[in-house]
Amino acid sequence: MSAYEAIEDRVAADVETGSSGYVPTLERTAGQPPPIAANGSLSYMSFERDGDAGTAAAIEAALDQIAEGHAQAFIEKIENAPPGPIETKWGLGFREYEECLEYIRANDIEAPEGGLALPLRYTVYEQPSYSIVPSNALWRDPAREADAKAFRKAEEDLGRRNLYFPQVMRDARRIGEYYPGLSVSSPECMDRLGVSLAHLESKCANFYDSAEVERVFYPEIEKLLLDFFPDATDALVYNHDVFDKDYQGDRTEDQEAKNPGVNARYANIVHNDLNDNSGRVRCRELLTKNLRNFGREQHYTEAEADAKMSRRFMSINLAKPMETVGQFPFVLCAWPSFADQPYITNYRVYDDRVGETTRFTYRPDHEWYWFPRQKPTEVSMLKCYDSVTDGSVSRWSFHTACIDPTAPADAPCRKNVVVRSYVFF
Repeated sequence: MSAYEAIEDRVAADVETGSSGYVPTLERTAGQPPPIAANGSLSYMSFERDGDAGTAAAIEAALDQIAEGHAQAFIEKIENAPPGPIETKWGLGFREYEECLEYIRANDIEAPEGGLALPLRYTVYEQPSYSIVPSNALWRDPAREADAKAFRKAEEDLGRRNLYFPQVMRDARRIGEYYPGLSVSSPECMDRLGVSLAHLESKCANFYDSAEVERVFYPEIEKLLLDFFPDATDALVYNHDVFDKDYQGDRTEDQEAKNPGVNARYANIVHNDLNDNSGRVRCRELLTKNLRNFGREQHYTEAEADAKMSRRFMSINLAKPMETVGQFPFVLCAWPSFADQPYITNYRVYDDRVGETTRFTYRPDHEWYWFPRQKPTEVSMLKCYDSVTDGSVSRWSFHTACIDPTAPADAPCRKNVVVRSYVFF
């Protein structure tokens, strides 16, 4: 019996014994290879015990992975490689941003008008990974000090398994030039590429005030989504993040007060926020448990949630600058260029849920887009999940932040708010 079959048997046993966990069936895109994931790609909800959503099993697996030492050996292989570029099966990778930028310039790698040729940071480790989120009680448990120390080092080591690769960025406002007849500000663009652009004159005066963001900005975005997708029946904005490297106020996150704090770091690794499992799990736990929902309260029964999710639904992230973006722009990759590529799962372990995000390895023909000097009225949109799996539409985009080598030295770093949503049809 394979490991996958063994876990399927375990899930079936859980159902028979009345386990309350929602275990989604893996719904891969037609033609897509299996993801690189733990447990035969099944959700950690399949290991739920006493309502823990599989978090104990995920922490145990993470500790086992650390003890195994494979990741550490991989890091040492990278760091002990000779100076200069590292030959990978995907192409030349670089340990440092400046090394990769020098390679781009030396080889005259050019971008189309409005675009950029620059380094982007990808994982080169083709194994699932684990992150114990800051709010997890493990960090505050004196009895688990040794585990916390091991996880702290593992988190630091995540970045040491990444390399920079040369990529070409296209101006997303010119998508109609690359795809004649396609407007970046259309649902058709989202269906085809997984990225699009909307416009909003927000009445939110203070994006650092989480209560005002929830009261004013969330309804604005829900209306924007319903206007943008005319076939949609409902839109739910459920949380947000604020990014500002130069913010001088209190950055503290307070989950109980629904305050995400203010991020000083930009996500400088190619990734997506959801996958085949978490796209469904996150939606259902919002609908039936109202779990970590900062927006409108949801009180669906399990049957009502199943009915709602039996129709098409998708998750959209929307990013709005507070001022024109100067440095650390947000960049997005178009679906067709990686539709046949397996993703690598990263498990984010909370006290009451195990989220699944994804990372990707480099391809030279990934189709990257950005919005040069994105304005406060421009809202970039990227798809994080789509329930349609037949290949007729994009399933997701992936994204990252980057350093713009053409920006002035004193260019202001990006200040923006990112909201996460579900749209139902």
